[in-house]
Amino acid sequence: MKKVWLITGCSTGFGRAIATVALQTGYRVAIAARKTEAIQDLVDAYPETAIPLKLDVTDYEQIKSAVAEVREKFGRIDVLVNNAGIGYFGAVEESQEDDIRQMFEVNFWGLSEMTRQLLPIMRAQGSGHIINISSIGGLKSFPSLGYYHATKYAVDGFSEALFKEVSPLGLKVTIVAPGNFRTDWAGRSAKDSPVIIADYAATAEATKQWVRGLSGKQAGDPMLAAQAIVKVVEAEHPPLRLLLGRDALEGARTKLSELATDYDAWEETTLSCDFTD
Repeated sequence: MKKVWLITGCSTGFGRAIATVALQTGYRVAIAARKTEAIQDLVDAYPETAIPLKLDVTDYEQIKSAVAEVREKFGRIDVLVNNAGIGYFGAVEESQEDDIRQMFEVNFWGLSEMTRQLLPIMRAQGSGHIINISSIGGLKSFPSLGYYHATKYAVDGFSEALFKEVSPLGLKVTIVAPGNFRTDWAGRSAKDSPVIIADYAATAEATKQWVRGLSGKQAGDPMLAAQAIVKVVEAEHPPLRLLLGRDALEGARTKLSELATDYDAWEETTLSCDFTD
């Protein structure tokens, strides 16, 4: 039997693309979204292998119900794709706590709870693959996105630790870090802080306007990204980290160079902090 996938955040963007490609490939797919009418066309196109799930990842009771529904329908869950996420633009000083906390609830705590609900199932199966959709913003930071980056750095650190915990148990973990793709992330899925401080015009505001202006014109194709993710799931030895898009690769290499520059320049000071006896 083909593997069973559970994918969150499937209304648009990466989630919808991944669900589409997984179904086209012949997998059985539980397609989750806050509004199931947004995914009904996919379910109608694949009535034997797709089921819709009404799921807000910040509602832990909904998570439990969704997981139980998938197991009742398909008997197992082999692949979890934690894709649900939102964005937020604002300099650190401009950002509003309620909005920041809501983003953490979706981007990190929702992902965490989805993972925690699936781990006992996958451990009992002796197999499973958790795909956490992060971002190049989980490796490299830009002005105006400080708190968004914080959520994605959290996903990266959480996922790396999880990988080291579950690999000996036969489970797999992959952190997917896309660059700029033609999803709706830079459109309706990202909120702006209502506070604008003039001193940040050349940094946070300029970055926000650049990213907003790029929406719909990004180089990355979500369907090709989805194909890459299916390839990773089918690989015998999948990577812990997968970059998607040329800009993600360039950004990651720049970050590595920046780290090496600081570490090398301050090596003497670093080493001076150890006991000498």
